[in-house]
Amino acid sequence: MDYVSALVPPVVMAAFFIGVVRVIVKTQGGAAKAKEDAAVDAALARTEGVREASAGGDA
Repeated sequence: MDYVSALVPPVVMAAFFIGVVRVIVKTQGGAAKAKEDAAVDAALARTEGVREASAGGDA
C-alpha cells in the first residue's frame, strides 16, 4: 500500500494542473476578448504617448 500513498500526490497535482489549463483555455476569447484587447491597446497607447512625450522633451 506504500505505492498508493506515493502515487496519490502526483496524481492529485496532475489533475489540478489539467483543470487549471482547461480553465485558462476556456476563458480565452469569448465575449470578454474585445474588452480585454481594448484595455491592452489603451495601455500600450498610453505607454507610447509617455515615451514620445519624454523623447520630445529631451530633444
